[in-house]
Amino acid sequence: MKASCSTDFSLGGAVISTVDRARTNPHRLKSVLPVLRQAAMGGIPRLIALCCAIGVALNARPVHAAPYYVTVAGLGGEADYEQRFTALAKDLDKIFRAAANDAHVYTLTGADATKAHLTETLTQIAHEAKAEDQFILILIGHGTYDGEEYKFNLPGPDISGEDLAILCDRIPTKRQLVVNTTSASGGSIGALQKAGRIVIAAAKTGTEKNATVFARYWVDALRDASADTDKNETITALEAFVFADRKTASFYESQKRLATEHAVLEDTGKKEAVRTPSAENGEGTLAASFAILRIGSAQKAANDPAKRALLDKKEELERKIDLLKYQKAAMSADDYKKQLSDALLELAKVQEELDK
Repeated sequence: MKASCSTDFSLGGAVISTVDRARTNPHRLKSVLPVLRQAAMGGIPRLIALCCAIGVALNARPVHAAPYYVTVAGLGGEADYEQRFTALAKDLDKIFRAAANDAHVYTLTGADATKAHLTETLTQIAHEAKAEDQFILILIGHGTYDGEEYKFNLPGPDISGEDLAILCDRIPTKRQLVVNTTSASGGSIGALQKAGRIVIAAAKTGTEKNATVFARYWVDALRDASADTDKNETITALEAFVFADRKTASFYESQKRLATEHAVLEDTGKKEAVRTPSAENGEGTLAASFAILRIGSAQKAANDPAKRALLDKKEELERKIDLLKYQKAAMSADDYKKQLSDALLELAKVQEELDK
């Protein structure tokens, strides 16, 4: 009997291991069949037990979100802009490829950054991505706005904000981030905003038509550890926005120039974009919990299967704490204090495990 139990556990482990690998490639599920045939030789009870193991592996084990990063450097019009846009896109490509082992990175520059190629790329992601994954789209370049429609300038036909929204809407990820760093980018917000999607624009309206510098500081935010203001080794969309916006304002001040761009953020899908997200205006909750990338030991943990579940738990607790802070005004003092204390205590325990 002991030998039989040992065999059952061994087979069960094989099934669970195989199903786990199949999460990233469903075609691998067929490799479970030989294990089930072996189990069937041991009788119905063992087969039933192993089928239960498959159910556990598929349904009970946590599914980790994989990030999809798409960066597009649009038409420069002049050699200087062309070189600048391409260089920024390549910097982001390097940052994102180093971010996580499971990162999906697409970077379109130069002659490849066409409407057709962008459409093909986003359509491919729509077929591959899962609801629990994250989607990040970053637009670098020039944009135009005629009072009604925003367009992102690309080699060949431009792409409108409405067309971009349709393509993004087809991507099943529940959490999305669109960062439009172009001139006139404020004109794209109305088309792009949607529940579950953060929209960041370098220009607050479509009438801010001068070339922007926001993209430069957005890239800096993702490679400067000081952007991680809460020091949890995760740079969120809100932290990157605040960093880039502050650096952009400092640039104009240092140049003694009137600022011609004012970055804004909208993450509820139904309100006006704001310059300063806060609990008072209801903006920034999603952005505060949206991890663009991890740095330092958090990045190492994300790439370590043994610690990934702990890291997911940590980020879940951090999101809970951020949400509590936004809900504080609507809660009793005692309830807020208890929930916050419980969450902080649990977070400390998870962090202790991660540090081992």
